[in-house]
Amino acid sequence: MRVVIAGAGNVGRSIAAELVGKGHEILLIDRDPRAIKSDTLPQAEWLLADACELSSLEEAGIDTCDVAIAATGDDKANLVISLLCKTEFGVPRTVGRVNHPKNEWLFNEVWGVDISVSTPRLMSALVEEAVTVGDLVRLMTFHEGESSLVEMTLPTSSPVAGARVGDQDWPGDAVLVAIIRDGRTQAPDPDGSLEAGDELLFVTAQVDEQELANVLSPREGEVKDASMATPRMVTPGL
Repeated sequence: MRVVIAGAGNVGRSIAAELVGKGHEILLIDRDPRAIKSDTLPQAEWLLADACELSSLEEAGIDTCDVAIAATGDDKANLVISLLCKTEFGVPRTVGRVNHPKNEWLFNEVWGVDISVSTPRLMSALVEEAVTVGDLVRLMTFHEGESSLVEMTLPTSSPVAGARVGDQDWPGDAVLVAIIRDGRTQAPDPDGSLEAGDELLFVTAQVDEQELANVLSPREGEVKDASMATPRMVTPGL
C-alpha cells in the first residue's frame, strides 16, 4: 500500500516508521527543511514541498497513493490537504489529524476527511475506558460517521453476564469483534461466555448504540462519545 504523509514532524515520522515496519510504501512531505530527516527513515521517500499546493501534490504523485494522512500541526493545513487529496486526486482514503478539539466538527467528508484522529479525544477515551463500568464508550467513528467502534466494561448487574456468546442477538447490525479479559484479547467464541469485568468491543451503527447500551447494562448503560467525530449520543466524551 502506498501512503503519503503530509507533515514530517514527530507525529508524521512516528506514523511513517510504524507503516514502513509493516511493509508499506511511504512518502513524507514537509515544507520545513528542518523536518526532512531522511537519515532517520531511509526506507521512506522524502519530499521538501508545501502539501497545501496543488503543484506539490502533483509532483508527489498523489494520484498513485492509496491513503493520504494529513499530520501537520496546523488544522487549517490538514483540512486543505485532505480536501485536495480527495477531490483533486481521488485518494481512496484520507486521515486528518485534529490538533484543537474546537475544530473537530470540520473534519468530515465535506472537507474530504474520511477518518479524523484527535489526540485529546483519544486520551479522553482511554481514561474513560479505564474507569467506566456499565457505560458504552464510542472510541472511533468510521467512514462518513455511520458506524463506530464502541467499548463497554460489563458490570456484574448486566443481564448478559454469564450468558453464552452465541445465544446473544445484538441490536441492529452490531457485531462483537473482541473480548478483553484479564488483560488478554480474544476473539469471541460462540460457545464461550460473557463475564462481568469483560471489556467488550463492538462495531455498530451509531443509531443502534443506545439500544446496545441498554441490552448490556439496562440501568447503568449510557453512551459516551469519545470518538473523533461530532458527539451525537447522550454524553459527549469531553
